[in-house]
Amino acid sequence: MNDTPANDDGVGADPVLDALALAPVSVCRPARLLSPFVFASPHSGRLYPKSFAGISRRDALTRRKSEDAVVDELFDCVVDFGAPLLAARFPRAFVDPNRAPGEIDPAMFDAPLGVAVGGRTARVAAGLGVIPRVVRDGLEIYRSRLAPREALFRLERFYRPYHAALAELVAEARAAFGVAIVVDCHSMPPPARGTDVVVGDCYGESAAADLTAHVQRSFGELGFSVTRNAPYAGGYTTSLHGRPEQGVHAIQIEISRALYLDETRMEKTEGFRACRERLGRFAGRLMAANGSWRPAQAAE
Repeated sequence: MNDTPANDDGVGADPVLDALALAPVSVCRPARLLSPFVFASPHSGRLYPKSFAGISRRDALTRRKSEDAVVDELFDCVVDFGAPLLAARFPRAFVDPNRAPGEIDPAMFDAPLGVAVGGRTARVAAGLGVIPRVVRDGLEIYRSRLAPREALFRLERFYRPYHAALAELVAEARAAFGVAIVVDCHSMPPPARGTDVVVGDCYGESAAADLTAHVQRSFGELGFSVTRNAPYAGGYTTSLHGRPEQGVHAIQIEISRALYLDETRMEKTEGFRACRERLGRFAGRLMAANGSWRPAQAAE
């Protein structure tokens, strides 16, 4: 395989990668910031560089199986309520923003890495580190090992800009309202027991208890079947930003794809519009409510 990242002497040969490197994220801001909530979609990116496809052993549809497909579109209504929406434009199979930067498998590379590597976590062992080795169902992505500079390129040009943008939005919310609330938006394969939504707060560590309860209750009142922290309690984003004692709360939301997506074709179903409308009503309830997580001046 060609071990040169396409930002080197391959500039112009991969226009998708060039465009992503220039704008790795999208930030939809409201005309006026009215809410301390910050919505984020780290896994709905669906622009696949030609160079990435060329080193993959999987077809285009299989590579997409790792996406939280169109979750950014499900939640884009939050901008109408005065909250920003951050979304990664690059695909999760390329680099995963919901992992720690050191969650990387050195065995994926053909020489020692020039980036810090953390311990071998369960996610890394499963092939689901910051640079994933597999897509859904444990299917290997690559034909052969990668060059080390590929790791540096992806972390510096995609991963770090995503987190810089999220940190900026959190800081803006805190400055305006004295508090920030990160809502990390994901999708999940339909659970065996038919749950529509899983709300994760890292087992009570990343958000105030009444905030999590309000999120769960709001989903239930809109007809969603909802559980808390099982099987998804929250990932890197919620654990990184969830510091309730410092005025930053973080909650992860997983929406069942059965509500809106044909996973065999990765296309919206007729249920998409209804699901999006219900999530809009959920967002309205969420951002209109007051609680211990929202200082009195933020409610004015």
